[in-house]
Amino acid sequence: MPHSMTAFSRQTHEANWGSLQLELRSVNQRYLEPHFRLPDALRDLEPHFREAMRQRLARGKVECSLRFDPAEGNAAPGINADQLAALSQALEQVRAQLPEAPMPNALELLAHPGVMATQRLDLESVKAAALELFDTALNDLQTGRAREGERLAELISERLQGVREQVAVVRAHLPTILERQRKQLIERLESARAELDPQRLEAEMVMVAQKADVAEELDRLETHVTEVERQLKQKGPIGRRLDFLMQELNREANTLSSKAIVADTTRCAVELKVLIEQMREQIQNLE
Repeated sequence: MPHSMTAFSRQTHEANWGSLQLELRSVNQRYLEPHFRLPDALRDLEPHFREAMRQRLARGKVECSLRFDPAEGNAAPGINADQLAALSQALEQVRAQLPEAPMPNALELLAHPGVMATQRLDLESVKAAALELFDTALNDLQTGRAREGERLAELISERLQGVREQVAVVRAHLPTILERQRKQLIERLESARAELDPQRLEAEMVMVAQKADVAEELDRLETHVTEVERQLKQKGPIGRRLDFLMQELNREANTLSSKAIVADTTRCAVELKVLIEQMREQIQNLE
């Protein structure tokens, strides 16, 4: 089943240490092109995110944005009791040796290195939660890409049916078209009949009629349509293969148009080009 390259996922996680918000945005791109916006404290998660993305996605420009809001309590200052006790013991020794020396006040003690301590945040728990959140978001993104890919496949299949119908129209009228082409060629060459050798004139008419025969182009159009239908049922990335097939379909439609010397064939060729272009636009979004 084909996957689209366009999808979006937003996931959040709440815990006693704060909250995480993660967004994944995916749009079409020729190759896999990941971009990350992560907080500095969680910057070392990028290689893990990048590898997980590489294993699950083949194409697309994917933007990953992670926001971390720590809980207020995690930033509250505290006192390092052990450091303060050690400092107090040292001051008692100074007082014993130098009774007249001035002693620091409470604010000066708090300013001493190591006395004030900010509560340490358990970053390992945050990182573990971020990894799990990314995996959930990536699964959700893939589900969205698969859902849209299924719809795109339906739209492409509708256009393929339209191509088959146009080919059937031309094929059904091919004997009539060839006869009309022959009559038009006779009319165009009638003025030159007196100047050309009759046998050479007949040979020229046969050669031109063969050149105007579009049966081969119709066969190739049907073959390409069958291959596109087969590719739509394959697993894995198929976008590049389908894009190539659209080029081949367009090539045959152009040849059909160039050979057309009656209005019916020209009209069918134009309709084929419209259908192929519509498919090509949809295929640009397939992985």
